Amino acid sequence: MDINPFLDIASSDHSHLCPRQILGVRFGLRGMLVHNFDLSLRPKHLLVIAETDGCFVDGVIAVTKCTVGHRTLRIEDYGKIAATFVNVKTNQAIRISPTLDVREKANLYAPEEKRHYFAQMQAYQSMPDEELMIVQDVTLNFSVSELISHAGKRVNCERCGEEIINERERIVEGKIFCRSCAGNGYYQPVKSKVDQHIV
Repeated sequence: MDINPFLDIASSDHSHLCPRQILGVRFGLRGMLVHNFDLSLRPKHLLVIAETDGCFVDGVIAVTKCTVGHRTLRIEDYGKIAATFVNVKTNQAIRISPTLDVREKANLYAPEEKRHYFAQMQAYQSMPDEELMIVQDVTLNFSVSELISHAGKRVNCERCGEEIINERERIVEGKIFCRSCAGNGYYQPVKSKVDQHIV
């Protein structure tokens, strides 16, 4: 299969191509193949969970057409070049990661290239799947239906008043809170001087 059209898509926002984009394209192709999804269509039943952000994910998107905006792509930032491809209709999930010695193997597939980065660029495009990646069946630690939730559900946090969508509210002692107000947020509000005077 000619992967160049997907590499062009992956690199279009970067004005260059890198090894991680190539891995993203290759992993995306394998994920689509395992689930028997048509490469020419946006798969309606595919959820991709990427374990890092950046160039790698652009490669995955180029093939799968999964995006955050369509709620078919999630980032769980473990700092790993890996992704799990979930068929939300069947709940089958496969995780794809690079073989542990993939960088060393790249040198064998591009022996004339002495610069490691460029050896990876060449090798990752042609290496057989079994030399490039590990494909593993996995079971998710959460419910896909809860993750996807129901469109149109909205409530307001009883502490900050902000709207909460996609059933992401927390119930604490019978009250509806957003994750931040429930103590599970990624930020801590800083009181402004105006707020301090009011308090």
